[in-house]
Amino acid sequence: MEPNTQKLIHSFGALADLGQEIADTGDFIEMVRTSLHLLLGTLAIRRGAVVECPSHLDQTNPLALWGLGEGYEARFSVDDETKAAFLACETGAVAVHTSAAHEPSLVSFLAAHEAEYREQLIELIVPMIVRGDLTGLVLLGGKASGEPFNADDIEVIRSMVRHIGVGIHTHRLLAEVKQQAEENRRLYFDLRAIYRDTVRAFAAAIDIKDKYTQGHSDRVGKYSEIIARELGFAEEAVEGMAIAGYLHDVGKLVVERDIINAPYRIDAKQSSELNRHPGAGFEILSPINHPYADIPLSAKYHHERMDGRGYPDGLTDTQIPLGAKIVTVADSFDAMTTDRPYKKRRTFDEVVHDLRRNTGTQFDPVIVSAFCRALLKELNGETRERKFLKMLGKNYLDARKDAPLLVQLLSELDATTQSAAAGG
Repeated sequence: MEPNTQKLIHSFGALADLGQEIADTGDFIEMVRTSLHLLLGTLAIRRGAVVECPSHLDQTNPLALWGLGEGYEARFSVDDETKAAFLACETGAVAVHTSAAHEPSLVSFLAAHEAEYREQLIELIVPMIVRGDLTGLVLLGGKASGEPFNADDIEVIRSMVRHIGVGIHTHRLLAEVKQQAEENRRLYFDLRAIYRDTVRAFAAAIDIKDKYTQGHSDRVGKYSEIIARELGFAEEAVEGMAIAGYLHDVGKLVVERDIINAPYRIDAKQSSELNRHPGAGFEILSPINHPYADIPLSAKYHHERMDGRGYPDGLTDTQIPLGAKIVTVADSFDAMTTDRPYKKRRTFDEVVHDLRRNTGTQFDPVIVSAFCRALLKELNGETRERKFLKMLGKNYLDARKDAPLLVQLLSELDATTQSAAAGG
């Protein structure tokens, strides 16, 4: 085989190895270091370095060095004029110690670093140009044989340097994309937090209209969140349920304040007026493009019942959206555990008995089961957070002694569910 042919095959093999290295290596610095070794080995070059030229800096950043003096960092200034001169270099490789004419800025650059290039035995500087940008520079010493670089050598060097430049450029792009993705992720969570805080502030504004139940919407939102999480909802769906709870009473904005704040049990006419609030809430929320589905429906149907005796549409069981069923339990629990103008809060055992009595008629057994499990976990110390107990406060310090009632209710619900499943 002729020497030139053998050399060509060797060069192509080196290019293939280099391309594979750039494509496969996950470690960026290791990729650059190995690529430099492949380049040096292909032409038996004794020493070299790969430095990048970050677009936002006017100084090189060394990525890989081989065979150069100990402590040498290959850091030097590359201003915009020098970058432009490297981009315009027709030969694609700059001989450091040549008398050939160069751009004035390139001549100045070489002169400024002539001493260190001579000390490090650097002979060539090859710019890495990708898509019209100077990605970096490759500094090369002489061949081990002492022979000068010929045109074929320069072409092989340029081809391999282009590969290395593409690898560095790709890494930059991926780093920028990753950074942008991280910034977008932070922005997304910031916007979610702002949205939730805004909703909670709006819910507080709704509750201000009812001097007897201030904080009610906030508590219903938190109870709904706890139940949804116990049911195994995905995190975004859990947050959506919290929002639905915060906004479930938004329709009360259209109800007369005197009716909402009546210190007595209201009559049929006033009750009819108050019962407008679920439908009004749906009308208020429907035009809004919520990030979570079914928030308007949860507001509209949170007073529906499993047995069809609720309002506004008298829906039954499966006709009622799951989110509305969750809000129904959360809303009713808060109503039972807070003082109202015409009715004092109930004791904890009374609350449990009410849940038992109305499960299957007013409340969905699946939702009540999830509610009981979540509350029992707090009472038994199985969860670090104490959301239920914090909201119930000192008024329900006796909840722990009545925990067996919850256990009994949960056992009954599980038995009912199993029986229904067997019958189906």
